[in-house]
Amino acid sequence: MKAVLCNELGGPENLVLGEVDSPKPEPDEVRIRVRAAGLNFADTLQIAGKYQSKLQTPFIPGMEVAGEILEIGSNVRRPLIVGQRVMAFMRGGGAFAEEACVHGDWLVPVPDAMDDVTAAGFPTAYGTSNFALKHRGQLKAGETLLVLGAAGGVGLTAVEIGKQMGATVIAAAGGPEKCAVTLDHGADFAIDYKTESIRDRVREITDGVGADVVYDAVGGDPFDQAIRAVNWEARMLVIGFASGRIQQVPANLILVKNISVIGVVYGATTERDPAYGASFVQDAADLFRQGKVKPHIGKIFPLAEAGAAFEALLSRAYAGKIVLTT
Repeated sequence: MKAVLCNELGGPENLVLGEVDSPKPEPDEVRIRVRAAGLNFADTLQIAGKYQSKLQTPFIPGMEVAGEILEIGSNVRRPLIVGQRVMAFMRGGGAFAEEACVHGDWLVPVPDAMDDVTAAGFPTAYGTSNFALKHRGQLKAGETLLVLGAAGGVGLTAVEIGKQMGATVIAAAGGPEKCAVTLDHGADFAIDYKTESIRDRVREITDGVGADVVYDAVGGDPFDQAIRAVNWEARMLVIGFASGRIQQVPANLILVKNISVIGVVYGATTERDPAYGASFVQDAADLFRQGKVKPHIGKIFPLAEAGAAFEALLSRAYAGKIVLTT
């Protein structure tokens, strides 16, 4: 089968398309025919050897996949059938190939109305945001949610899910076009951080009260501004560092407002309890069936152009998800 191979740690230029044997599922795994696979910022860290879970080269990257079941392991007890359309999160990589093996507990059935490309970009983004806002952030109806990097793959899903949870959503994104996308997906207010101060605008929008929950997949300067525009006992959810700078959190600011800075590591949670991790994707899939979320695909590349897809992701030029098709 064809697969994208990372033979040497580094940037996207090290990725090559090669031929490898089809994977054989373990007893608790399911082998699927991959139709599409989603890209995430974590994939760029994984091929560089900077992700939390490090893989030995050569390996097949990719943590997000959609396709049809080809083979079911002997220990899988779920009511799955060959030919069924499924999507999954794969923290250990392996998605950027024509076939992949996934733990049986992690698979989520794809809604009938969802195409393969949309399904491939669904599990990581919606699972992360659902887990972050419900499990870690304890977001409540009536609270104000500030989403940094709100037009990105995970940020846009946080806008949607936060709105469905009854929050007032403030979206911070770079440029008027990206801000427009966030408003189209349910944001109540949009801040163009290229021309506006996140701190000043949040204070203005909330009449000086500040945000109750901050969803931050960006880090760096946006975090520094956001922590100065939060309410009493705010929760700062640290998702990632797409800006490239890991912020140093000033303890004095945490102290004076009883602020909680909360780590969100969805991937490790799914490893500890695959069924629990998958439940957050299943919940989001139910919202899709009800027409309450509308995934946004920014750009589609064929598997052979994985390097270009990575470059597109790193450029942050596109709102929504970048997806590879096989």
